[in-house]
Amino acid sequence: MPEDTFERSCEHWSEAGRAGMEAFYALATVDYRHLAEALDWKAWLQARQQQAGDRPLRLLDVACGSGKFPSALIRHADVAAAAIQPIDYALLDPAAFSVAEARRALARPFVAGREYVSTLQALDCEHGAFDIVWATHALYALPAEELQAGLERFIRAIGDVGFIAHASADAHYLRFYRHYLDAFRDGQGTPYTTAEQIIASLRQMGASFETLEINYQNGAPSAQWQQVEGYLQRCVFDDSISLQQMLDHHITGDYLSTCRHTNSWRFTQKVQLIFIRANRP
Repeated sequence: MPEDTFERSCEHWSEAGRAGMEAFYALATVDYRHLAEALDWKAWLQARQQQAGDRPLRLLDVACGSGKFPSALIRHADVAAAAIQPIDYALLDPAAFSVAEARRALARPFVAGREYVSTLQALDCEHGAFDIVWATHALYALPAEELQAGLERFIRAIGDVGFIAHASADAHYLRFYRHYLDAFRDGQGTPYTTAEQIIASLRQMGASFETLEINYQNGAPSAQWQQVEGYLQRCVFDDSISLQQMLDHHITGDYLSTCRHTNSWRFTQKVQLIFIRANRP
C-alpha cells in the first residue's frame, strides 16, 4: 500500500527533505508573521506569567516543526521585551529532525526544555503539566479517527491555556491537497485535517474555547518558478511531481489557474485561531 499522508510528512521532516523545507518556507514564513501580528502576544504572555506567579512559564510546542512560530514572535511581536521570566519551552514532534531544528531556532525568552519525539496521541505527561500548550499549523496530518485522542492529550496537558492555529477547509493548503490526491493518487489517501473538524471535536468533548479568524495570501512573483514549485511540492509532501505536471493535469491545473495572476502567484489562506481554556480536574 502506498505511503499515506502521515508517513510522507514524516519523511519530509528529515535532513533529506531540507531543500524542500527551505523552498516551502520561502513562501510559508508569512503564515507565522500573520499569527504573530494577529494578537498582542507580549501582553498575552505577561498575563500568563501573572497566572504562573514567580516561577517560569512551562510551554509545550506540539508538532514543533522547525521553530518558525517562536521565531516570528520574537521578530514581529516584541516578546523578547515582555516582562516575563525565561520560558521553559518543551518540544514535541514525531520527527527527531524537527525537534533538533526547533531547538536550534529558539532564542530568549524561549529556552529549550524537555523533548518528546512522539505523536500528540502518544503524549505522556501529567495533567496540567504545561501552562501553555500550542500547535501552530501542526495538526494537518493527524488522521480524523485519531483526532479526538490527540485533542484529549492536548487538553489534558494544559495548565492555563491552549492555542491551535489551523487552516480552514477552503484555505489553500487543504484545497490543494484534496486536488493533489484526486489528480495524482486516484483520490486515495487521507485528506488533511481541517480547522472545522478540530472545532467540532472540541465542541463534542465539551471543551471551553474561543476562535478568531485571519485571512491573508502567500505569494511570489511569477518569475520565481522554482520557489513556487518547491512550495507546492511541500504543501503535498511530494517532490516527485513538477509544477509543470501540476499545471498540466486538469484537476490541479484548474485550481492553480485561479492562483496565477499577471505578475504573481497568490495562494489564499483562511486560518482559525483557537484558544482553549484548561480543563480543571
